[in-house]
Amino acid sequence: MDEIKKLQEENEIMKYKIQQMEGALQEYQSVYHNLIEQVKEVCNVIFDHYKANQRDHLTLYSLVYNMPFEIGDLRGGGAEFFYPKIIDSQTAVQEIIDQKKSIARFGDGEFAIICGHVRSQFQRVDEDLGKRLKQVLQSDIDNLMIGIADNYGNLDKYTDFAANGIRLYMQNDIRREHMELLSSDRIYYDAYLSRPYVMYRDHFTDAPKKRFEHLKQIWDGRDVIMVEGAQTRLGVGNDLFDNCKTIRRILAPATDSYDRYDDILQSAIRNGKEGDLFIIATGPSAGVFAYDLTLKGFQAVDVGHVDIEYEWYLNGTGERTAVAHKYTHEVSGKEEAEEIHDPVYESQIVDAFY
Repeated sequence: MDEIKKLQEENEIMKYKIQQMEGALQEYQSVYHNLIEQVKEVCNVIFDHYKANQRDHLTLYSLVYNMPFEIGDLRGGGAEFFYPKIIDSQTAVQEIIDQKKSIARFGDGEFAIICGHVRSQFQRVDEDLGKRLKQVLQSDIDNLMIGIADNYGNLDKYTDFAANGIRLYMQNDIRREHMELLSSDRIYYDAYLSRPYVMYRDHFTDAPKKRFEHLKQIWDGRDVIMVEGAQTRLGVGNDLFDNCKTIRRILAPATDSYDRYDDILQSAIRNGKEGDLFIIATGPSAGVFAYDLTLKGFQAVDVGHVDIEYEWYLNGTGERTAVAHKYTHEVSGKEEAEEIHDPVYESQIVDAFY
């Protein structure tokens, strides 16, 4: 009888252990099921991301790679990378207005030429231009601001399309090239001050209007000399520069403007007078013009794409679109501008180099 009782007790113990094991198995299955569902959810997010952006696999890779820089990590845990100190565009524009400072702006095209890479459609790689751009980038002139694109950290203020484009560009080798050319001790200014509209997430609010109105104060009531590409046509067909006192224009070649650099610079110096403001839109050579004209005592502002941005703003779609009578290199297949016959525009041209 004692043996039977003992067996019964052992049987109860076994039943209890089996119940525990079954409970643990059910818990494991629940965790496993939840894990599978989470994996499916992640896969769906990735799939939706691809569909939404219509980009190749590099989009996702660049997003993951760039995340530490966007959330503020120590960039690899060493001194290889740093966050350049960049003054925001509103403050930069105010300094240009109040202190009559010049600005030379550096974006992907300028860095590419310095490093000998082919990137810009409107300026071939030129070794001498690369040397001059590096000289300007690393110069130290009190009244010349150096603008660089605010691409190095958080990208929340940009649209998804713009942010993904920045991520695709800011790969490890490019970031390293920038770090070798920039200084962690220097103060830079946001080069996107002349791109107030299409890349910003707030482009359907009144914020772009305020940014353009702020920019217009730079040339308000000023005698302006525009040094621009032959098909750039700053302000033609819109009111962006209607508040200038006077406008004169020196036309550079629509592409590869650095080929005629010396001639254009001498014309600018010859035509300029004390108090004139130079507005420059000649592609990658613009920063060099700003530098040389500043040394000659002029205020020179590299405005880049500001006029095309204004056309897009007036269009109101939040998209990059072709502008028939203006060079629009950011719209594929629409680089060439249609001819235009505008008596006012033509009367403003004081020199032309093709």
